[in-house]
Amino acid sequence: MGIWPVSKGSRLNRILTVRWSGQLTDGLFQSALASFVLFSPERAPDAVSAALAFAVVLLPYSLIGPYVGTFLDRFSRQRIIRNCNYIRAVNLLIIAYLVNIGSTGIILTIFVLLAFGVNRLILAGLSAGLPLLVKKEELIAANALAVTGGTIWVVIGGGIGIAAKNFVSQNYGADFADSMVILLAAFGFTVAALSCFRLEKMEIGPLPHEQPYENHGFKEILEGLKILKSHPDTLRGITAVAMQRSGITALTLMALLLERNTFNDPLDPDAGLAGFGMALAIAGIGIGLGAIISPYGVLKFGRHRWMRLLMFGCIPPLLIYAYQVNEFTMIGSAFLVGLCGQGIKVTNDALVQSKIKDEYRGRVFAFYDITVNAGIVTGAIGAALLLPDNGVTSILPITIAVIYLFAALLLMKKSKFSAAATN
Repeated sequence: MGIWPVSKGSRLNRILTVRWSGQLTDGLFQSALASFVLFSPERAPDAVSAALAFAVVLLPYSLIGPYVGTFLDRFSRQRIIRNCNYIRAVNLLIIAYLVNIGSTGIILTIFVLLAFGVNRLILAGLSAGLPLLVKKEELIAANALAVTGGTIWVVIGGGIGIAAKNFVSQNYGADFADSMVILLAAFGFTVAALSCFRLEKMEIGPLPHEQPYENHGFKEILEGLKILKSHPDTLRGITAVAMQRSGITALTLMALLLERNTFNDPLDPDAGLAGFGMALAIAGIGIGLGAIISPYGVLKFGRHRWMRLLMFGCIPPLLIYAYQVNEFTMIGSAFLVGLCGQGIKVTNDALVQSKIKDEYRGRVFAFYDITVNAGIVTGAIGAALLLPDNGVTSILPITIAVIYLFAALLLMKKSKFSAAATN
């Protein structure tokens, strides 16, 4: 039978269509937003402004995330995902208008926050519903396809967005070009919404036997946390993923500043954007490979040992990068840290999905998202404190390597991390 759960007539194909079409479109949107905010000739970023751009789109979700879990465990996830894609499409029409007129104030920020908040709701719903479409032994491979395939489509979408922006900007202004890419993204989210009709209303949950609870919001997140405490390996795994994503965020900001202000002429932001896009594409290849090899790594080593080995694997390229900061070591570390990080993520997703009952899964994944978002924001803040505006430093890669070593040696210590394990 094999470990890859996609075949002719597979229901998983339908949820993958929804996820991948939405994430391809998200890559388009993010590339246009990055071009407008961070790679515009009149808006040269420093470390603080780049970190603020990351934090401002993630912190609000950490406040509404608990209520996301409530919705996902109460109402049709298919309907929620479909309607959220419609909302994003309409929201992007407004953002396209604001970008076209050069708005950079609070109004644009509010609509961007809405776009990213709705996206997290969509992804949490897809993750919570995926286990209902595959067998338990297929979860790791299904996550490798869903999560990593989605990440790769984000990178592809970003590349398409950069190419489209460069094509349009040959005859029009940069802001108009960015707004055209965002309009294209609005159409893409409409397609993602329409693809939801291939799924039945309750096909991805919640299941009929689930009953409503009296608690809501943060109280339900605490219930989900109690469930996680009864599976300490899943809680440790979530924390490890958050720490790994924190490091990746800091490295992304470092790469952004290096490409924008050091490796390319600061007066030629298009060259910086192209270089940054290339680095993300190489990282995307590593991410894809990390997902492909993880099902086989889990079969050979078991979930818990495989995750620990991958965390150790993140460390050597960071030390090389710290010793010599240049474009080659930056891309090499992006490739390898992306590979190991995605392997940890898809393996832990399957671990959580296999141990948490469906009636709690929406809340648990909302907690998961909040924890990872907190890690991302922490990484952004740490990068802002440690990075010079030109991005050249050895301190940041070394700091991240030390954090990863702590996670591998102590947080994921074999005697504790796998104490409750059943591979």
